[in-house]
Amino acid sequence: MRAQGKPAPFFGLLDPIIVEDPAEFLFDGALPREHADHIWTWMVRDVAPDMLMPDGVLIDATAFEPIMPAFMARLRDVLDMAKDGNEDGRRLRMQIGGEESYERLPVALSALRQRALLEKAKAFGRATNATADEAALMAALQAMPLQDHGATALLMQAAVGQMANPNKLMAAVVRIAGAPSEAAVTRAGFGPLIDALLAHAQNQLFYLSPMGAFADIDLTCRALDRFHKLVRAINGYVEINRSGRWAQVLAGLTKAVSGRIEPKLREIMPDLNLAMRRRESGDRVDSDRMLSAISGIYLLATVRECRDSLALNAAFEQTWNQVGQALEVHINRNLDAIKANPADAVAGERLEAGIKMAELRFNREYADVLRRAREAAVRRTPTSGA
Repeated sequence: MRAQGKPAPFFGLLDPIIVEDPAEFLFDGALPREHADHIWTWMVRDVAPDMLMPDGVLIDATAFEPIMPAFMARLRDVLDMAKDGNEDGRRLRMQIGGEESYERLPVALSALRQRALLEKAKAFGRATNATADEAALMAALQAMPLQDHGATALLMQAAVGQMANPNKLMAAVVRIAGAPSEAAVTRAGFGPLIDALLAHAQNQLFYLSPMGAFADIDLTCRALDRFHKLVRAINGYVEINRSGRWAQVLAGLTKAVSGRIEPKLREIMPDLNLAMRRRESGDRVDSDRMLSAISGIYLLATVRECRDSLALNAAFEQTWNQVGQALEVHINRNLDAIKANPADAVAGERLEAGIKMAELRFNREYADVLRRAREAAVRRTPTSGA
């Protein structure tokens, strides 16, 4: 995700392997955006400004391709010179943006050399979404350069980004490995695939970052669902060594994602009550509050689907039960208000929102029952003196 108007580093050629910050855990096939920006800035400013900005304006991707051999040769010369002395090495690290960005430089260089393969890996990732042929998947996986860890890491990173659900791929991997153990999967050369799944799972943290009251709840829920599918693809097929790195990364990511979601769960009940409660005077529906309430129930339903990949059982169960009870109370109150006055537009609007939330919290059948009750209440004419 780029700031609007800011050009992508490397003319977008490395976008298939770039992951958003924060990136606490580093993987061989993934390039954190902060490091990508640092490396690209260094290349444009210090390595080849004459090639990349010949007229003071950055060239485009079309013009970049023909000069790639000369550009890569220039890079090799600069890096070779920096190897000759400690002072040159320290200066190079400072120019690139620090030790961490320097350490990721080989990933960027390898990806540039294999940029055409990244596009093929993306095509493979998309193809897995449409195939049910496990034998074909196994053949495609075994055709990858599994003995070249660096190349495989890049290809897997690019491919996983295009996979809607990696379960089919993981099933094929376990078949090839002959056993579901972490050791067997690693021996078969598919360690980079697990790394890529973890890198993309970590990437969802960017979309779960707190962004205020008007955060895009659809984006949040999609990120949570994506995290769940990626983690489930690992835990559902591979017996992870509890003392190994993958287990530590999974634990860290689960804690981080759960930590982003738990505060949002705590906001659901207050938002629901404030949106649905009648005001003492000047009653009206606060559309912002109502949007927050509906968004919260949408998130709650998503957490329910993804809770096996989260550490939120206690917080979820408490909120889930409280929301169910509160919705029934608020819906009944607004139904009673409409029975007393079918022209009560505010109660009608609250009831409509309550039914939407009930469909998410309970099910469609219950929501349909409530809709019929609302229609009956609207048709009913109060009898004076009754």
